Amino acid sequence: MEVITIERSTYEELLTSFNSFVTKMKAMASRGNDKGLGDWLDNQDVCQILNISPRTLQTLRDNGTLAYSQINRKVYYKPEDVERILCVVADRDKNSKLYNLKMSRL
Repeated sequence: MEVITIERSTYEELLTSFNSFVTKMKAMASRGNDKGLGDWLDNQDVCQILNISPRTLQTLRDNGTLAYSQINRKVYYKPEDVERILCVVADRDKNSKLYNLKMSRL
């Protein structure tokens, strides 16, 4: 084993720097934990909430109606974004039912 001797002031400065580094790393780690996926919804959840098919959900993503985030191949949605388009999907559903009703009367 090799022994290295350093001055006390150098050691204390090194220790202070190391503790500062540890504090910063803990702060970064806690910020990362706050952004967990606990509140986010996946495809299945959104399809059930909006009562739509997975293909319709894909269309909403493609045309920019519904914002999303993708991690690897899994897609996630913020609940507030889903709530925001709830009325859009409901209006679209009403319009299609009215159109079908009009066409059946012709």
